[in-house]
Amino acid sequence: MMTVVPLPLEQTLPGGELIHGAEGGSVVRRSVLPGGVRVLTEAMPGQRSATIGFWVAVGSRDEADGQHGSTHFLEHLLFKGTKRRTALEIASAFDEVGGESNAATAKESTCYFARVLDTDLPMAIDVIADMITGAVLDPAELEQERDVILEEIAMDSDDPTDVAHEKFVAAVLGHHPLARPIGGTPDAIKAVARDSVWAHYQRYYRPEELVITAAGGLDHDVVCELVLDALKAAGWQLNADAAPVNRRGTDRAVITGTSGLHVVKRPVEQANIIMGCPTIVATDDRRFVMSVLNAVLGGGMSSRLFQEIREKRGLVYSTYSFTAAYADAGYFGMYAGCTPSKVRQVLELLGLELDKLAKEGITDEELRKAVGQLSGGIVLALEDTGSRMSRLGRAELVSGEFQDIDETLARIKAVTVEDVQELARELAAAPRTITVVGPFEETETFGL
Repeated sequence: MMTVVPLPLEQTLPGGELIHGAEGGSVVRRSVLPGGVRVLTEAMPGQRSATIGFWVAVGSRDEADGQHGSTHFLEHLLFKGTKRRTALEIASAFDEVGGESNAATAKESTCYFARVLDTDLPMAIDVIADMITGAVLDPAELEQERDVILEEIAMDSDDPTDVAHEKFVAAVLGHHPLARPIGGTPDAIKAVARDSVWAHYQRYYRPEELVITAAGGLDHDVVCELVLDALKAAGWQLNADAAPVNRRGTDRAVITGTSGLHVVKRPVEQANIIMGCPTIVATDDRRFVMSVLNAVLGGGMSSRLFQEIREKRGLVYSTYSFTAAYADAGYFGMYAGCTPSKVRQVLELLGLELDKLAKEGITDEELRKAVGQLSGGIVLALEDTGSRMSRLGRAELVSGEFQDIDETLARIKAVTVEDVQELARELAAAPRTITVVGPFEETETFGL
């Protein structure tokens, strides 16, 4: 059975409502609890582990002036202690049961998650709920972590590939908040005050912003009860008539990026190149077409970029294409790393492959291979509880609908060669942003 299930924001009973009997006998359920807290679970028969994630729909794009870098700062600080637990006690809680805990900050969300044995799920819920609700942001810990984050930024800055991607995104998205780096800049991290980070925490870490997803060996009703107990014990006000916050608007933003060539000087042995443009948003129906296009153009060793630039010509070691889509903006890019003397040739080939795709389209055989590659990747990725937990989070926060594997595969199989060529024409016609990181002066033109 192929199903797309809408996820409305109105409140339901704490016991939850059955959403869908999903693949492999698993059952997906969703509840909106008092306070507007949303809980989504996927019970997977036979699983002896479970992954739990606490999501807040706040990312680097949501930071106000004076708070840049605060979202990633909080990701670090919430592990540094609460009113009930020290940093060591938080870490030990998972270590002593063989579990794993971590967090991830993105441009539009933050997730704190853990994978544990099914019998240890109550502990994981209690600890992460404590981190979310009871952070103290100790000034001494904050100053120490400030140095840690600066080291993290410095490490990324030493990686020319990371620099190329960051500079490309900044150029292609221009003044849009999504153009900012997730971790902030060194100047922003040095300047942000503890009060600013605290204000950011108070603004977004609230019941109506919270989404909890879990997958594995679990019972939905028990998870809801554990979540309610933990949040009430923390003193959160869970009003019965409260509703979740609205999801982000999906109207495409006006992007004022800077097309053309952007050269970043670095004393490296290999130049890093990215060429691309703005493109579709996360909820665009053409996202499945984009997946197929990306697979054909630069999604693997049989892709056009890899075969033409590496296998046939030996100009690069690594080349691929990529896409990123958000609520109101997105971008597409092609990457290659090559000897500095070959930059001009590689740039020409990147552009020619995109133009060729737009002019001639793809073959039926390429479409068949891309559909197979994507279908296999999706199914294999959902073999573990962490991927299924993440799928629930994205469904709730991004699209507002749950789509099972069969429906996803059907949407991919429905893509035609004409669909791919039409989207390729749109990409090829857009002004191109080019970033080159290497041992060049910023005035270098590469003959463009």
